[in-house]
Amino acid sequence: MTHECFDVTIDNNIAHIQLSRPEKRNSMVPQFWVELPAIIQEIDAETKARVIVISSTGPHFTSGLDVSSFAGVGQVPDEDQKQRKLTAGTAFYDNVLVMQSAFNAIEACRIPVLAAIQGGCIGGGVDLVTACDIRYATSDAFLTIFETNIGMTADVGTFPRLVKLIPEGFVREMAYTGRRVPAQEAAAMGLINRVFEDQAQMLEAVMAIAAEIATKAPLAVYGCKKMITYARDHNTADGLDYIAIWNASHFKLEEIQEAMTANAEKRLGQFVDLPKLRKA
Repeated sequence: MTHECFDVTIDNNIAHIQLSRPEKRNSMVPQFWVELPAIIQEIDAETKARVIVISSTGPHFTSGLDVSSFAGVGQVPDEDQKQRKLTAGTAFYDNVLVMQSAFNAIEACRIPVLAAIQGGCIGGGVDLVTACDIRYATSDAFLTIFETNIGMTADVGTFPRLVKLIPEGFVREMAYTGRRVPAQEAAAMGLINRVFEDQAQMLEAVMAIAAEIATKAPLAVYGCKKMITYARDHNTADGLDYIAIWNASHFKLEEIQEAMTANAEKRLGQFVDLPKLRKA
Protein backbone atom coordinates (compact mmCIF):
# COMPACT_ATOMS: atom_id res chain seq x y z
CA MET A 1 0.00 0.00 0.00
CA THR A 2 1.31 3.46 -0.90
CA HIS A 3 1.06 6.43 1.41
CA GLU A 4 1.20 10.17 0.88
CA CYS A 5 3.36 10.95 3.90
CA PHE A 6 5.27 7.74 4.64
CA ASP A 7 7.33 4.93 3.15
CA VAL A 8 6.97 1.63 5.00
CA THR A 9 9.24 -1.41 4.77
CA ILE A 10 9.24 -4.55 6.90
CA ASP A 11 12.27 -6.81 7.09
CA ASN A 12 13.62 -9.22 9.73
CA ASN A 13 10.74 -8.41 12.08
CA ILE A 14 11.53 -4.67 11.95
CA ALA A 15 9.02 -2.23 10.47
CA HIS A 16 10.70 0.95 9.20
CA ILE A 17 8.34 3.91 8.86
CA GLN A 18 9.93 6.90 7.11
CA LEU A 19 8.43 10.36 6.76
CA SER A 20 8.69 10.84 3.02
CA ARG A 21 8.02 14.49 2.16
CA PRO A 22 11.49 16.05 2.49
CA GLU A 23 10.66 18.78 -0.03
CA LYS A 24 8.00 19.99 2.44
CA ARG A 25 10.19 19.42 5.50
CA ASN A 26 7.88 16.51 6.35
CA SER A 27 5.21 18.85 7.64
CA MET A 28 2.18 17.22 9.24
CA VAL A 29 -0.60 17.72 6.70
CA PRO A 30 -4.13 16.30 7.25
CA GLN A 31 -3.28 12.97 5.59
CA PHE A 32 -0.40 12.49 8.04
CA TRP A 33 -2.86 12.15 10.92
CA VAL A 34 -4.84 9.52 9.04
CA GLU A 35 -1.93 7.45 7.77
CA LEU A 36 0.30 7.25 10.84
CA PRO A 37 -2.13 5.59 13.27
CA ALA A 38 -3.43 3.32 10.51
CA ILE A 39 0.11 2.10 9.75
CA ILE A 40 0.99 1.60 13.41
CA GLN A 41 -2.25 -0.21 14.20
CA GLU A 42 -2.00 -2.49 11.17
CA ILE A 43 1.55 -3.54 12.03
CA ASP A 44 0.51 -4.23 15.61
CA ALA A 45 -2.83 -5.91 14.94
CA GLU A 46 -1.44 -8.19 12.22
CA THR A 47 1.82 -8.83 14.13
CA LYS A 48 3.80 -7.83 11.06
CA ALA A 49 6.90 -6.88 13.08
CA ARG A 50 8.39 -7.03 16.55
CA VAL A 51 9.87 -3.53 16.53
CA ILE A 52 9.00 -0.27 14.75
CA VAL A 53 11.58 2.36 13.78
CA ILE A 54 10.35 5.83 12.80
CA SER A 55 12.85 7.94 10.86
CA SER A 56 12.68 10.68 8.27
CA THR A 57 14.17 12.08 5.09
CA GLY A 58 15.78 15.34 4.06
CA PRO A 59 17.36 17.99 6.27
CA HIS A 60 14.70 17.86 8.99
CA PHE A 61 12.85 15.13 10.84
CA THR A 62 9.69 17.25 10.65
CA SER A 63 8.78 20.91 10.64
CA GLY A 64 5.68 20.04 12.63
CA LEU A 65 2.04 20.82 12.06
CA ASP A 66 1.13 22.39 8.73
CA VAL A 67 -1.08 25.07 10.27
CA SER A 68 -2.32 26.29 6.89
CA SER A 69 -3.88 22.89 6.27
CA PHE A 70 -6.19 23.40 9.22
CA ALA A 71 -7.10 27.02 8.64
CA GLY A 72 -10.66 26.06 7.70
CA VAL A 73 -11.40 23.79 10.65
CA GLY A 74 -14.82 24.65 12.07
CA GLN A 75 -15.66 27.11 9.35
CA VAL A 76 -19.01 27.21 7.61
CA PRO A 77 -20.27 29.37 4.70
CA ASP A 78 -19.97 33.10 5.34
CA GLU A 79 -23.73 33.54 5.39
CA ASP A 80 -23.97 31.58 8.63
CA GLN A 81 -21.71 33.58 10.91
CA LYS A 82 -23.63 32.57 14.04
CA GLN A 83 -23.08 28.88 13.28
CA ARG A 84 -19.38 29.49 12.78
CA LYS A 85 -19.02 31.40 16.02
CA LEU A 86 -20.91 28.85 18.11
CA THR A 87 -19.23 25.71 16.78
CA ALA A 88 -15.66 26.81 16.03
CA GLY A 89 -14.38 25.88 19.49
CA THR A 90 -16.01 22.45 19.44
CA ALA A 91 -14.67 21.74 15.95
CA PHE A 92 -11.18 22.75 17.04
CA TYR A 93 -11.42 20.52 20.12
CA ASP A 94 -12.54 17.53 18.04
CA ASN A 95 -9.69 18.10 15.60
CA VAL A 96 -7.10 18.17 18.39
CA LEU A 97 -8.49 14.91 19.77
CA VAL A 98 -7.99 13.29 16.35
CA MET A 99 -4.38 14.46 16.26
CA GLN A 100 -3.77 13.31 19.83
CA SER A 101 -5.15 9.88 18.98
CA ALA A 102 -2.61 9.54 16.16
CA PHE A 103 0.26 9.70 18.66
CA ASN A 104 -1.66 7.75 21.30
CA ALA A 105 -1.54 4.86 18.81
CA ILE A 106 2.25 4.80 19.19
CA GLU A 107 2.05 4.50 22.96
CA ALA A 108 -0.79 1.96 22.79
CA CYS A 109 1.09 -0.22 20.29
CA ARG A 110 2.17 -3.51 21.87
CA ILE A 111 5.66 -3.41 20.37
CA PRO A 112 8.51 -0.93 20.97
CA VAL A 113 8.71 2.15 18.75
CA LEU A 114 12.12 3.78 18.27
CA ALA A 115 12.53 7.31 16.89
CA ALA A 116 15.60 8.29 14.82
CA ILE A 117 15.78 12.09 14.60
CA GLN A 118 17.85 14.14 12.18
CA GLY A 119 17.82 17.92 11.82
CA GLY A 120 14.85 19.77 13.22
CA CYS A 121 12.23 18.05 15.36
CA ILE A 122 9.87 20.97 15.54
CA GLY A 123 6.51 21.51 17.24
CA GLY A 124 4.39 18.44 16.54
CA GLY A 125 7.60 16.49 16.01
CA VAL A 126 8.25 16.72 19.75
CA ASP A 127 4.74 15.37 20.37
CA LEU A 128 5.53 12.46 18.06
CA VAL A 129 8.90 11.44 19.49
CA THR A 130 7.81 11.75 23.12
CA ALA A 131 5.13 9.13 22.36
CA CYS A 132 7.87 6.73 21.20
CA ASP A 133 9.64 4.32 23.54
CA ILE A 134 13.22 5.38 22.78
CA ARG A 135 14.72 8.37 20.98
CA TYR A 136 18.03 8.72 19.12
CA ALA A 137 19.40 11.73 17.25
CA THR A 138 22.13 13.02 14.99
CA SER A 139 24.61 15.62 16.23
CA ASP A 140 22.92 18.33 14.13
CA ALA A 141 19.44 17.54 15.46
CA PHE A 142 17.46 19.88 17.65
CA LEU A 143 14.06 19.84 19.33
CA THR A 144 11.84 22.84 19.90
CA ILE A 145 8.40 23.39 21.37
CA PHE A 146 7.79 25.83 18.56
CA GLU A 147 4.10 26.43 19.28
CA THR A 148 5.04 29.07 21.86
CA ASN A 149 6.77 31.09 19.14
CA ILE A 150 3.56 31.35 17.12
CA GLY A 151 1.26 32.19 20.02
CA MET A 152 0.00 28.68 20.72
CA THR A 153 0.21 26.22 23.61
CA ALA A 154 1.39 22.77 22.52
CA ASP A 155 -1.66 20.51 22.72
CA VAL A 156 -1.03 17.21 20.89
CA GLY A 157 0.88 15.40 23.65
CA THR A 158 4.10 17.25 24.47
CA PHE A 159 3.45 18.26 28.07
CA PRO A 160 1.72 15.15 29.48
CA ARG A 161 4.59 12.99 28.19
CA LEU A 162 7.57 15.32 28.38
CA VAL A 163 7.14 16.00 32.11
CA LYS A 164 7.46 12.25 32.68
CA LEU A 165 10.63 12.00 30.62
CA ILE A 166 12.76 14.90 31.88
CA PRO A 167 12.84 17.20 34.94
CA GLU A 168 10.05 19.77 35.09
CA GLY A 169 12.45 22.71 35.01
CA PHE A 170 13.75 21.64 31.59
CA VAL A 171 10.20 21.27 30.29
CA ARG A 172 9.26 24.74 31.49
CA GLU A 173 12.34 26.33 29.96
CA MET A 174 11.73 24.62 26.62
CA ALA A 175 8.06 25.62 26.67
CA TYR A 176 8.41 29.19 27.84
CA THR A 177 11.28 30.09 25.51
CA GLY A 178 10.45 27.95 22.47
CA ARG A 179 14.19 27.75 21.88
CA ARG A 180 16.06 25.08 19.94
CA VAL A 181 17.49 22.40 22.22
CA PRO A 182 20.52 20.76 20.54
CA ALA A 183 20.75 16.98 20.54
CA GLN A 184 23.64 16.84 23.00
CA GLU A 185 21.75 19.01 25.47
CA ALA A 186 18.60 16.91 25.00
CA ALA A 187 20.72 13.83 25.73
CA ALA A 188 22.04 15.42 28.91
CA MET A 189 18.43 16.07 29.94
CA GLY A 190 17.59 12.42 29.37
CA LEU A 191 15.29 13.06 26.43
CA ILE A 192 17.63 11.49 23.85
CA ASN A 193 19.26 8.11 24.52
CA ARG A 194 22.26 8.53 22.23
CA VAL A 195 23.65 11.02 19.71
CA PHE A 196 25.34 9.98 16.46
CA GLU A 197 27.57 11.84 14.03
CA ASP A 198 25.21 11.61 11.07
CA GLN A 199 22.00 9.97 9.90
CA ALA A 200 23.64 6.99 8.22
CA GLN A 201 25.52 6.12 11.40
CA MET A 202 22.40 6.66 13.48
CA LEU A 203 20.18 4.44 11.33
CA GLU A 204 22.77 1.68 11.28
CA ALA A 205 22.96 1.74 15.07
CA VAL A 206 19.21 2.08 15.61
CA MET A 207 18.50 -0.81 13.26
CA ALA A 208 21.05 -2.89 15.19
CA ILE A 209 19.26 -2.07 18.45
CA ALA A 210 15.91 -2.88 16.84
CA ALA A 211 17.32 -6.18 15.58
CA GLU A 212 18.50 -7.07 19.08
CA ILE A 213 15.04 -6.29 20.51
CA ALA A 214 13.46 -8.41 17.77
CA THR A 215 15.40 -11.47 18.97
CA LYS A 216 13.75 -11.35 22.39
CA ALA A 217 10.49 -13.10 23.28
CA PRO A 218 7.69 -10.82 22.01
CA LEU A 219 5.51 -11.67 25.00
CA ALA A 220 8.28 -10.58 27.37
CA VAL A 221 8.96 -7.34 25.48
CA TYR A 222 5.23 -6.56 25.36
CA GLY A 223 5.07 -7.11 29.10
CA CYS A 224 8.02 -4.77 29.62
CA LYS A 225 6.39 -2.00 27.59
CA LYS A 226 3.08 -2.45 29.37
CA MET A 227 4.64 -2.49 32.84
CA ILE A 228 6.97 0.47 32.25
CA THR A 229 4.09 2.63 31.04
CA TYR A 230 1.88 1.50 33.90
CA ALA A 231 4.61 2.11 36.49
CA ARG A 232 5.19 5.58 35.07
CA ASP A 233 1.54 6.50 35.56
CA HIS A 234 0.91 4.82 38.95
CA ASN A 235 2.47 4.57 42.40
CA THR A 236 4.91 1.84 43.39
CA ALA A 237 2.35 -0.29 45.22
CA ASP A 238 0.00 -0.30 42.24
CA GLY A 239 2.88 -1.11 39.89
CA LEU A 240 4.02 -4.05 42.00
CA ASP A 241 0.52 -5.44 42.24
CA TYR A 242 -0.10 -5.08 38.51
CA ILE A 243 3.11 -6.85 37.47
CA ALA A 244 2.20 -9.74 39.77
CA ILE A 245 -1.26 -9.95 38.20
CA TRP A 246 0.22 -9.60 34.71
CA ASN A 247 2.71 -12.43 35.17
CA ALA A 248 0.08 -14.59 36.83
CA SER A 249 -1.87 -14.49 33.58
CA HIS A 250 0.92 -14.09 30.99
CA PHE A 251 3.84 -16.06 32.49
CA LYS A 252 4.93 -18.79 30.05
CA LEU A 253 7.45 -21.32 31.33
CA GLU A 254 8.03 -22.64 27.78
CA GLU A 255 9.26 -19.22 26.62
CA ILE A 256 11.64 -18.98 29.57
CA GLN A 257 13.02 -22.44 28.92
CA GLU A 258 13.49 -21.66 25.22
CA ALA A 259 15.29 -18.40 26.04
CA MET A 260 17.65 -20.16 28.46
CA THR A 261 18.31 -23.02 26.06
CA ALA A 262 18.94 -20.65 23.15
CA ASN A 263 21.39 -18.64 25.25
CA ALA A 264 23.22 -21.79 26.30
CA GLU A 265 23.39 -23.03 22.70
CA LYS A 266 24.33 -19.57 21.40
CA ARG A 267 21.45 -19.45 18.91
CA LEU A 268 18.40 -17.30 18.34
CA GLY A 269 15.36 -18.26 20.37
CA GLN A 270 12.28 -19.64 18.64
CA PHE A 271 9.53 -17.62 20.30
CA VAL A 272 5.83 -17.26 19.59
CA ASP A 273 4.64 -13.98 18.11
CA LEU A 274 2.01 -11.85 19.78
CA PRO A 275 -1.52 -12.96 18.87
CA LYS A 276 -3.24 -10.96 16.19
CA LEU A 277 -5.73 -8.46 17.50
CA ARG A 278 -9.42 -8.97 16.91
CA LYS A 279 -10.93 -6.44 14.57
CA ALA A 280 -13.75 -4.36 16.01
